[in-house]
Amino acid sequence: MSYHEEEEVTAKYDPYDYDLHTGDPKADLAYERQYEQQTYHVIPEVIKNFLQYFHKTISDLIDQKVYELQSSRVSSESIEQKIYEIQDVYENSWNKLTERFFKTSPWPEAEGIASLVGNDAVFLILYKELYYRHIYAKVSGGPTLEQRFESYYNYCNLFNYILNADGPAPLELPNQWLWDIIDEFIYQFQSFSQYRCKTAKKSEEEIEFLRNNPKIWNVHSVLNVLHSLVDKSNINRQLEVYTSGGDPESVAGEYGRHSLYKMLGYFSLVGLLRLHSLLGDYYQAIKVLENIELNKKSMYSRVPECQITTYYYVGFAYLMMRRYQDAIRVFANILLYIQRTRNMFQRSTYKYEMINKQNEQMHGLLAMLSITPSHHHHMKVAPAALRGVTSRSAAARPFFMPLSCFPFRDLQVFEELFSFACPKFLSPVVPNYDNVHPNYHKEPFQQQLKVFAEEVQQQAQLSTIRSFLKLYTTMPVAKLAGFLDMTEQEFRIQLLVFKHKMKNLVWTSGISALDGEFQSASEVDFYIDKDMIHIADTKVARRYGDFFIRQIHKFEELNRTLKKMTITGTTVAATPITGR
Repeated sequence: MSYHEEEEVTAKYDPYDYDLHTGDPKADLAYERQYEQQTYHVIPEVIKNFLQYFHKTISDLIDQKVYELQSSRVSSESIEQKIYEIQDVYENSWNKLTERFFKTSPWPEAEGIASLVGNDAVFLILYKELYYRHIYAKVSGGPTLEQRFESYYNYCNLFNYILNADGPAPLELPNQWLWDIIDEFIYQFQSFSQYRCKTAKKSEEEIEFLRNNPKIWNVHSVLNVLHSLVDKSNINRQLEVYTSGGDPESVAGEYGRHSLYKMLGYFSLVGLLRLHSLLGDYYQAIKVLENIELNKKSMYSRVPECQITTYYYVGFAYLMMRRYQDAIRVFANILLYIQRTRNMFQRSTYKYEMINKQNEQMHGLLAMLSITPSHHHHMKVAPAALRGVTSRSAAARPFFMPLSCFPFRDLQVFEELFSFACPKFLSPVVPNYDNVHPNYHKEPFQQQLKVFAEEVQQQAQLSTIRSFLKLYTTMPVAKLAGFLDMTEQEFRIQLLVFKHKMKNLVWTSGISALDGEFQSASEVDFYIDKDMIHIADTKVARRYGDFFIRQIHKFEELNRTLKKMTITGTTVAATPITGR
């Protein structure tokens, strides 16, 4: 029975009844202000009853899970039904009540509601996870330093409960909530990493507090949690067996056969992809996904936000590793997926805004790939992915122009687009609080931008060389260098750069996204013999002659068959003649 159904049966109250409002604007404003500035001793009856119901759904599931663990069963229909009820509360009721009562103010503190839920430690940990997440997302001013620390300790308690018990924890949660836990955990680490670098407006007490607590939100702690969840769940082994057509349950182990551990393990792999990307280690970012077959639909890809995050970071890592053809393929696939499934996201404003932002960022990254040797391939793929784009973001709007008009050589445009579309890079190192540069928090971004800007400049030069090479089949090196206002030595260096840049690793088959074979992305190739450059078109034209000869032979064969049928008196009217 869902939260809403139970309310109808008991008729205690309607959770969304607006009778408390008077219709008088001044009185209604006072009513809203009462809850924005509420003390936690005054909790609306609606919220009390909701929290008691929320607690009951989770404690009932835990009781059922304890029974199943004792009897060595795994996820019965009863558990599935209870997870569905929790999902309804988590995705619908919680959001509606937040919108009504706590739009820009926090929910009641855990201490204030503890007696309502029987001081249930597990429920209070889960409640705090939602409580702090709401503060980060919606409360004006964002979290205080103390709240950042408290949220970190709450995550420690949650992961200790899951990882450090004698056996599997008697808990299951909807996949969406599990994904949101991992997603938010990394987001809060990212937020803290940038927060601690901005010391200009901090008091001496705050800086001293940060200085004395270097292990709070430490990168090693975050990595430890994610790797522990991956190891505990045996998720890599499960994925290995799953992709080879076997049964993952056979290698899941004591923990991994439970949905809680399996899904947290999978989401932690995506979390590690994101974390390594934020730190600028793109090879390691893709390496952690080596058992996930990105090019096939998977039983593990049930949460759309997880799918979108995975493809965004894989595509970005490919871009920074100069695997442009793979980046184009990844972005085109996920953008078409978002286009097809967009209606799913409109129910929840927060999710829709987040997915819309990543959608715009990926369109920006795809547009940036016009700098690459795969540019011609890009021009074919992009219109399908870009079709119907309507960007409301002021930052993004200048970049959604026809690609034929894109200012390929305007470095500033590329830098602005990179700034809009890239992840929020961070440094894992605790700053020296005695001497923090005002722009210290921007340094990781500036470093990545510098690498990207150098690539743009090199590609712009190669684009000019390629356009000249396409005009000739043989040419003196010195003459072509003259056309480009270079010395012969400079031009020979640029030709070597051209050869190097045109060879890229491209995924063709295999499970790991790091797999691939070297392919030339250019439609022209050349070699130098003494002082002459010999140029050849590497794009193989379709052999139209062979095609027409095959069709002529087919037609003659069909004609002979029809003549035979006419001679033998067979009726041919019933035999349809096709053009195949």
